[in-house]
Amino acid sequence: MKRKKLKKTLIKRGWWFLRYGGKHDIWTDGNRQEPIPRHTEINDKLARSILRKVKKGRR
Repeated sequence: MKRKKLKKTLIKRGWWFLRYGGKHDIWTDGNRQEPIPRHTEINDKLARSILRKVKKGRR
């Protein structure tokens, strides 16, 4: 999955960029934080895992 597409999905779900980490960007929804790698192409398994975590917090 392209990083750009993952970022758009996170924004749609109410997440925003918090800060830069070492090799990752840290995104938050206000309660939780999730590191997102800075690669242009993110492994599909990793992207699905991130999106599952993001989805869990929604009600």
